[in-house]
Amino acid sequence: MAIPSLLNKCYAFTEAEESRQSGAYPFFRPIEGFSGSHVIIEGKRLFMAGSNNYLGLAVDDRVKKAAAQAVLDYGSSCSGSRFMNGSLDLHENLEKRIAAFTKKEAALCFTTGYQANLGAVQALLGRGDHVFIDKSSHASIFDGLFLATGMMKQVNMHRYGHCDMEDLENKLKRLPLETNKIIVTDGVFSMEGTIADLPTLRTLADKYNAVLYLDEAHAYGVIGKTGRGTEEHYNYQASADIIMCTFSKSFGSIGGFIAGSFEVIDFIKHFSRPLMFSASMPPANIVAAQTALDIVESEPFRVQRLQEVAAKMIKGFTDIGFNIGHTQTPIIPIIIGDNERTFEFWHRLFEENIYVNPVISPAVPPNMALLRTSYMAIHKDEDLDKFLNIAEHLGRKLKLIP
Repeated sequence: MAIPSLLNKCYAFTEAEESRQSGAYPFFRPIEGFSGSHVIIEGKRLFMAGSNNYLGLAVDDRVKKAAAQAVLDYGSSCSGSRFMNGSLDLHENLEKRIAAFTKKEAALCFTTGYQANLGAVQALLGRGDHVFIDKSSHASIFDGLFLATGMMKQVNMHRYGHCDMEDLENKLKRLPLETNKIIVTDGVFSMEGTIADLPTLRTLADKYNAVLYLDEAHAYGVIGKTGRGTEEHYNYQASADIIMCTFSKSFGSIGGFIAGSFEVIDFIKHFSRPLMFSASMPPANIVAAQTALDIVESEPFRVQRLQEVAAKMIKGFTDIGFNIGHTQTPIIPIIIGDNERTFEFWHRLFEENIYVNPVISPAVPPNMALLRTSYMAIHKDEDLDKFLNIAEHLGRKLKLIP
């Protein structure tokens, strides 16, 4: 039977299978079990140095028990969208808690963090609006712009250099003041580990009549004295008009939310296609997120320990001689540049029972391939020291460091 021409590209794509056959394929490795800061993969116990479970709450017994009880009380699915029959009192209770945590008037939960960005950005943008976005912002934000454009809204996108406030201002001032504008940025950038210059962003937003939209997926639970993200990191010297975050990182669940004024959230509720046409966040995930939020608020030592771990590993990799860019957070990239050398380093670490994430273009710019390492509050110093020693030994062996 002839292959339809549309599928020719699928059959011509052989790189992944060739890599699988060689044993060096790094992606879609199934995790068979969790044990604190370690995972079981292919029957081996590996030190997990590539998780976004920053506070360790995804494996916390209190979170797991609360999620299990939610299934018993409410079932496993809402079986409908928030817009129709999929709203629970659990959703509204969590949204009230989030509004208080973020210091906003209202919040709205989505089924995934990806959908939160996709749905909010799509809903907010209208025909002819202008979006100014840090070029290192998360893909879900860009996809929200593409969705809005695909709906014939003719949105104008302006990318500015990563954390380059001069470049952003140069682009903003080219437009008339009355033009509709929104500045979109991550608070903590997921590959670089850098922190957005929120005070300057707020100043520019006010100066040029722009909305400020802040993605806190990798900031809540990570930076700020009590884990309240980028605004707290800057001692609330500046704030965003709209905040987005996911529950799949520090909050040990899955889902996401948007927070802002009552009017903005009410508008998104009624115009966000990903919210209206997706089944809502399941009971277990709602309760897991709320339990995790309770723990974040009552146990600030977790955030403090995470920040101690980050400082230790930043110093450790810097002293060894690795290029880790300008990270200030538990996201620490080991920048290598070449794809093959990156995969080789990943494979050697995997053989040493250490799990990290290889990242290549288009997730990072060309010739900027890296190993994305990330850390948890539950990591122990002896495991971190062992990782640094192994990384140094392999780095010298592979001539990645002097």
